[in-house]
Amino acid sequence: MFDTRNDLPANVRTQVIELLNARLADAIDLGTQTKHAHWNVKGPNFIALHELFDQVAEHLEDHIDTIAERVTALGGTARGTLAAVARATTLRPYPEDISDGTAHVDALSAALAAFGAKVRAGIDEATRLADADSADLFTGISRETDKDLWFLEAHLHAKR
Repeated sequence: MFDTRNDLPANVRTQVIELLNARLADAIDLGTQTKHAHWNVKGPNFIALHELFDQVAEHLEDHIDTIAERVTALGGTARGTLAAVARATTLRPYPEDISDGTAHVDALSAALAAFGAKVRAGIDEATRLADADSADLFTGISRETDKDLWFLEAHLHAKR
């Protein structure tokens, strides 16, 4: 860990850095899954889904940057290389053989929901560690993740 004048105790910073890096790996993985869906979606709702997936990817890019910058602000190293993400992600692999819009919405919704649950657990863990700033960071990500999930799932409900 790098020296910093941040007044959080070093043991707290170490634990929060580990938590943030875990969610960073998931966010990067989810971002690539979202772009995969964006590039490969087909069907009658192509343009709407293509643009929606891109919007979700943009939100994830912002989250990735926010998480990584918090890691470094706490004196850690943001683990964002492809190899580090591949080792650390907790998300299920995205199906690579789908093209139907509804199938992508379903797969992406499942991945986004899993990420959202892990981010909410991060709120609780950061709170337990008395790092209000990281808990707030996770709260903002959770709020936007839930909104993106709502937008995606609206496409599934139309089919029911």
